[in-house]
Amino acid sequence: MPNPEFIVRFWGVRGSIAAPGPHTARYGGNTSCVEMRCGGRLLVFDAGSGIRLLGQHLQQEGHPADLDLLFSHSHLDHIVGLPFFAPCYDARSRLRIWAGHLKPPSGIESVLSKMMAAPLFPVPIGILAAKLTFNDFTAGDTLTPHPGIDIRTAPLNHPNGATGYRVEHGGKSVAYITDTEHQPARRDRNVMRLVERADLMIYDSTYTDDEYPAHRDWGHSTWQEGVRIADAAKVGRLVIFHHDPDHDDAFMDGIAAAAAARRPGTVVASEGLVLEP
Repeated sequence: MPNPEFIVRFWGVRGSIAAPGPHTARYGGNTSCVEMRCGGRLLVFDAGSGIRLLGQHLQQEGHPADLDLLFSHSHLDHIVGLPFFAPCYDARSRLRIWAGHLKPPSGIESVLSKMMAAPLFPVPIGILAAKLTFNDFTAGDTLTPHPGIDIRTAPLNHPNGATGYRVEHGGKSVAYITDTEHQPARRDRNVMRLVERADLMIYDSTYTDDEYPAHRDWGHSTWQEGVRIADAAKVGRLVIFHHDPDHDDAFMDGIAAAAAARRPGTVVASEGLVLEP
C-alpha cells in the first residue's frame, strides 16, 4: 500500500484537449489534474477536466474539502474543470488557489472569473459556495502552505508563462514540471534546479523526439528529453505526463516500453495511477 504520509494520484494526464473514447480508455482522456497527499494535507495541481473525478472522490470520502489548488498556468486545458469540481459548491469547503505565472494587473481570480462569464460560461464564479482565497505569487518564490510542506517554484518555457513546482515533505520530493519546452542545445537551469535529485519527476512528455521539430515553439517537450533530464539530475523515478491527445493507448504502450528500456523504473501516467515518492 502507498505511504499515507506522501502519495501522488493522477486524475487527468492528457494535454491540450480532453480525448475520451475507446482508444484512450486505458491511459485516460482527461486533462491535467494531479493530487498529492502530504501528511494529511491535500495539494491539487491543475484543474483540467480530471478534477471532476477528484471532486466525486472527495464527496465519497464524506467530509468537506480543505485543499490547496496550484496552477501550472491558466490555459484552458488546465482550468476548464474548475466549474465542475463538486467541492466548489459546498459551503463547508476551503480552497486556497495559487498561481505564479500571471503579471499584474492580471491575477488568477480575474482569469477564472473571465472563464466563468458570458459568453463563455452560463454562470459566474460568484455562484461557487466554497470559501475561496486567491494567492498570486512570482514563479521563483518558495511557498510554505502548511508546516512541514515546502514548495519551490520556477518559471517554465511556455507561451504566456507557466510555473514548475517541487514539493518537499517528510524527506521526500516530487517535481511537477508540465507545459515546458526544452532547449535542444542546453538544459533549462530553472527545470534542473527543481528536479535535482527529486524522488519523483512528473514531466511534460507531449511529443517524441521525432515529432518535436514540427511542434517547435508550441511550448512542450518530449519523453526522451525527460529521460535525459532525469539522468542528468539524478532523479529517482520519471513519470511521463501530459500526453498528446492524438497518442492512443497503443502508441502510449510503445512509449512505455521504450522509456522503460531506456531508463528502468520510468512509468507513463494513467488516470487512477497512485505512486509514492
